[in-house]
Amino acid sequence: MSYIQAIIIAIIEGLTEFLPVSSTGHMILADSLMDIQDKEFAKTFEIVIQLGAIMAVLLIYIKRFFVGLDIYMKLFVAFLPTGIIGILAYKTIKHYLFNPFTVSVSLIIGGVVLILLDKWSEQKKSEYKEIEDITYKGAIKIGLIQCVSMIPGVSRAAATIFGGVFSGFDRKQAAEFSFLLAIPTMFAASGYDLLKEKDNIHSDDITVLLIGAVVAFLVAIIAVKGFIAFLNKYGFKHFGYYRIVLGVLFLVYALYTGLEMTA
Repeated sequence: MSYIQAIIIAIIEGLTEFLPVSSTGHMILADSLMDIQDKEFAKTFEIVIQLGAIMAVLLIYIKRFFVGLDIYMKLFVAFLPTGIIGILAYKTIKHYLFNPFTVSVSLIIGGVVLILLDKWSEQKKSEYKEIEDITYKGAIKIGLIQCVSMIPGVSRAAATIFGGVFSGFDRKQAAEFSFLLAIPTMFAASGYDLLKEKDNIHSDDITVLLIGAVVAFLVAIIAVKGFIAFLNKYGFKHFGYYRIVLGVLFLVYALYTGLEMTA
């Protein structure tokens, strides 16, 4: 992977990680378009640079972690289902589902769900004053729904936001809980991948990984702040339209060019 390819993918990661459009899906599609040869390292790179995006959220929401222990416990409860299933299904998901076809179909289906969610949540009032007030039952619901996002193209953000609204949050609270839940989820995913792939990462790869993480961090700061403002004004539907258009366009492009969709 060249430095230019690494920067492009890191920009995509930073822009899309916390939006309900699937960062992993976008990076897999970008890999295919740029014809990156080292597919295994590309998959590891895409997971590891999420650490940069996590640091952006940690910086923006650091005050949330000093209000009490409740937020830690509820994030932990919400993380548990994904953590357990992720460990059990890690190899299968990475080997069989990290491909453009899965991503394209997931983008389209997820787009339809977001459009429906937009209509459902438009006038919805929150059941909670603050996000840390959510019940443990609500937290576990969000965690179970987040498990679906292990399928590339579904979007962790989309799944957890849907779970948040379903569990009693309004749109803004659901998005903010999604940001915070990303911290343990993505730390675990990145750390687990590094542990599994450490013998396949060479000294030259470390520089590429560091560049990717820094770029993802800087871009994610802008994306997170912009997303809340956009969400308050326009809702989820435009993200749904975007997902459907992107998924359809890539399927058409793949059919037209003969692009390998399941590699």
